[in-house]
Amino acid sequence: MSEIRIDKFIWAVRLYKTRSIAADAIKSGHIHINESEVKPSQNVKQGDIIKVKRNPIWRSYKVLVLLKKRVGAKLVHQYIEECTPAEEIEKLEMMKMMPGFQREKGKGRPTKRERRKLDDFESW
Repeated sequence: MSEIRIDKFIWAVRLYKTRSIAADAIKSGHIHINESEVKPSQNVKQGDIIKVKRNPIWRSYKVLVLLKKRVGAKLVHQYIEECTPAEEIEKLEMMKMMPGFQREKGKGRPTKRERRKLDDFESW
């Protein structure tokens, strides 16, 4: 096996939960192979660098071994290697320290559960 579809590969190594979600991410430009945008049907080869947009940073993975079937989470490191630059990781850490990154309970918009309780209260 020398090549495999990118949507199938990123699903198999658990970067996305389903192939359709993976295909949607590719169509919206959140996946690049070797610095270029791709289509879901494009093939990935061993040694390619896959960049995945996970807000607010781009994570990079090197393809070590190709596979067709989905593997368990403990085995993923045998198939891909994370090679995200340290600057990107630092950017993520800085974003986490910024105020408002994670809202405290009771601050901001109500959750779905809180909205339902409010609707029930108002209709009562």
